[in-house]
Amino acid sequence: MNSQKRKIIIIGGGAAGIFTAANLDEKKFDVIILEQNSDVLQKVKISGGGRCNVTHACFDPRELVQFYPRGNRELLSVFTKFQPGDTMDWFESRNVPLKIEKDNRVFPVSDSSQSIINAMTIEVIRKNFEIKTQVSVSEIIKQKDNYLIKTKQGDFSGDIIIYATGSSPKSLRIIENLGHTIVEPVPSLFTFNIKDDLLKDIPGTSFGNAEIRIPGLKTEESGPLLITHWGLSGPAVLKISAWEARKLAQLKYQFDIEVNFISMPIAEVEKQFKDFKNSHPKRTVGQSKIFDVTNRFWNRILEVNRIDPEKQIANLSGKEMNHIFDYLCQKKLKVTGKSTFKDEFVTAGGVDLKEINFKKMSSKILPDFYMAGEVLDIDAITGGFNFQACWSEAWLIAQDINIK
Repeated sequence: MNSQKRKIIIIGGGAAGIFTAANLDEKKFDVIILEQNSDVLQKVKISGGGRCNVTHACFDPRELVQFYPRGNRELLSVFTKFQPGDTMDWFESRNVPLKIEKDNRVFPVSDSSQSIINAMTIEVIRKNFEIKTQVSVSEIIKQKDNYLIKTKQGDFSGDIIIYATGSSPKSLRIIENLGHTIVEPVPSLFTFNIKDDLLKDIPGTSFGNAEIRIPGLKTEESGPLLITHWGLSGPAVLKISAWEARKLAQLKYQFDIEVNFISMPIAEVEKQFKDFKNSHPKRTVGQSKIFDVTNRFWNRILEVNRIDPEKQIANLSGKEMNHIFDYLCQKKLKVTGKSTFKDEFVTAGGVDLKEINFKKMSSKILPDFYMAGEVLDIDAITGGFNFQACWSEAWLIAQDINIK
């Protein structure tokens, strides 16, 4: 080991930590990565159902920041230096061809997160950097010229620290003890627990484009929606949960929503229904395919409202029609809790962004101390955006350190 080399300790072997290491200059630095789990990049492995949604094909930084409920202002300068196009170039130049799917999410052509993991770990191993797993940091002590990292497996000292631990309470406490301010973390990207007769017995039913409103917060989102065993999920729900993460935490996840399952104004629905009724008066209501919903869902609406599916459509009463319109376009549901979205567990909260220099992702409080990833109060909706923030922040850190 060259004694002239400065020592870098990277705490956290997730996307941000490993990508930083993969971009550091091995001629100048000795690098040790400390990861508390048995393997690095565990979140990368399971993301996108094991396919790894590596980024999102949005190449204009001004547009890209719109997908970040927290951190959008700060990330603008970061993305002007390293954006999804740069991420794609980085992996493709390391023999990982990528593809853009129709919703603009980017995946490896292999459809395996292992391709992404291999590209980064090969780079780290090639540089002779050391990865130590199952090492849990308990404390960081600022010394005169360096940092002492305390762990059960022994102490480490580093001239430069990269803190990329994610947002576990323990890792936030460690950084708070060093003088940083923590914005209390709350879950983001979660699904809604709802018990309602309409949703019972039809899990797996999906809607191509629905609208969800939370009247109490005067907010709405649209997008695909999915009925699950426990309530509602899908991009429309995940988006609204991300944007309103703090307010929904304050409400203790007890609130009312209104769903328009077909994203059509009620007046248009009435007109379409009446036109169909005039053209097909003898058709039974159960067999009438009027709107873009599944037969299961349509018949569930009839069942819950005690409308006989065998009744001819011409014989429906005004009251029965109004029930159908309400259930399609303005169904009120009570949310009684949340479930974590399995692949993308994300939190809102972390280190206060005012204490970070976003030109290089360094602490304004601690010298030679950098932060990236979920330890910061930055998060995005689902679709590859959270990873993109990690890649961009990590790249900036590596560039700044490499010129030291």
